[in-house]
Amino acid sequence: MLGPDLINEARIGCGLEIASKKRLLETLAELLASDHPRLQTETVFEHLLERERLGSTGLGHGIALPHARMKDVGEVVGAFVQTVQGVDYDAADGEPVDLAFALLVPEAANEEHLRLLAHLASLFSDPNRRVRLRESGSRAEILRVLSAF
Repeated sequence: MLGPDLINEARIGCGLEIASKKRLLETLAELLASDHPRLQTETVFEHLLERERLGSTGLGHGIALPHARMKDVGEVVGAFVQTVQGVDYDAADGEPVDLAFALLVPEAANEEHLRLLAHLASLFSDPNRRVRLRESGSRAEILRVLSAF
């Protein structure tokens, strides 16, 4: 189960019109920084983009799991975006991404954080969960689906 410290309605985008991977990452950065007093959107975006340069975080099946380590983050922080149409994300399967869950983890991320990434990847591999997330029409509904993980 994903708790309220990890993800909340304020950090969810629902039915967004986004046309590029860059804009998707910018939107996730805005959501991640929105209710964190020490985070700046530009810095979060730069960290997410830097991680993407190492290799795409597109998991396939329209899912992306962008993530970055940051010194100003004490606990894992998450944000989620559902787009109207998928964006080209350089995913391994070549499919456009329309669901993205971003994570910021402390700079000294440990095995627990790696397990969280693996856990999220396995949860998003379930086709029924992906359908429920795509069919959700509000941030509250998306949060209910995510919280059931």
